[in-house]
Amino acid sequence: MLDRLLGRASLKARIDELEEEKRHLQRQLDAEEERRAEASTERQRAEEEVNRLEDRVTELEDRVERLRADAGDRAFRIEEQLRGDRLGEVLDRLESLETEREGVFTAYVADEHDLPEPVREAFGDRADLVARAAPCLAVTDDAGLLSACLSVPVPPEPFAAWDDRVELDRGWFEPAGNHTVALVRSDLFALGEYDDRERVAFHGFDADLKSQHSKGGFSQSRFERLRDQQIASHVERCRAAIDEADPERLYVVGEGSVIHEFADAADVTRAVDATGDPEDALAAAVRSLWTVRLRVP
Repeated sequence: MLDRLLGRASLKARIDELEEEKRHLQRQLDAEEERRAEASTERQRAEEEVNRLEDRVTELEDRVERLRADAGDRAFRIEEQLRGDRLGEVLDRLESLETEREGVFTAYVADEHDLPEPVREAFGDRADLVARAAPCLAVTDDAGLLSACLSVPVPPEPFAAWDDRVELDRGWFEPAGNHTVALVRSDLFALGEYDDRERVAFHGFDADLKSQHSKGGFSQSRFERLRDQQIASHVERCRAAIDEADPERLYVVGEGSVIHEFADAADVTRAVDATGDPEDALAAAVRSLWTVRLRVP
C-alpha cells in the first residue's frame, strides 16, 4: 500500500524490467563473444590450413622442377644409326627373344605428347625417354633386361601389348617386295621402282625454278607469285609421273613443304635431306628412308 502511495511500485516494476533487459543483453554479449571466439579459432585453423597447402604446393613445385631437371639430364645409354646388315642383326635378335607368357612388352608410340598409360607403366621412370624417342617402336621386358626404342620407316597403327615375344614385322623396317620411292623437292623429282632392295626402274627430272629476283617490293612480290606458280606446276608434273608409274606401294620423301601434297596417295611420307642430281639424290633419300635410329633408354 505504502509503495503504491509513494509511487515506488512502478519504479520496482521498471527496475525489474531493466534487470531482465540487462540479463538479456548480457546473454547476447556472451553469445557474441563465444561466436567471435569460435570465428577466431576457425580463422586460425583456416590460416594454418592455407599455410600447410602453400607449403605443399611449394614442395610439389620443387619436386616437379627436380623431375624436369632429372629428365633433362637423363640421356639414352646407346644411340646408333642402323642400316643394311647391322639393322638385320638387331632385328634378328629382337625376333629371337622368347619369354614366358606376357614377359615382353611391345608398343608403337606415335606421339610424344600422348604417351599411353601401358607404356608409362611398362617403362616406369624411363617413360620420358620413350616419349622423347617417339614416334618409335618401344620394347622392354618384365625383368628390366631389355629396353629399346627404334624409329620405324613404315609405321604400323599404334598398339601396346604384353606377349611372349617381341611384336615386330620386318616390313616396318626393311624394303620388301615391289614398291616405289618418289623423291619430291620443289626443284627436283626422282622416282625409283624397287624389288626388295634392287632398283628396277628410274625416272627423274629437274624443275625450271626461278632462283633470283630483282630488288624492290613489287618485283619481289611478282617473283614470289611466279615461283609459287612454278612449284605448283612442278608438283602437278610429279603427280602425273607417279600416276603413270601406278605403284602398288608408294613412299614419298623429300622436302617438307611439298611432300604433304602427296599424303593422300602415299603409304608413307617422310621429310629427308637429299641433294645432288636426281639419281644421286634418290639414292641418298632411299638410304635415309631405310635408316633406323636405335635408342636405348
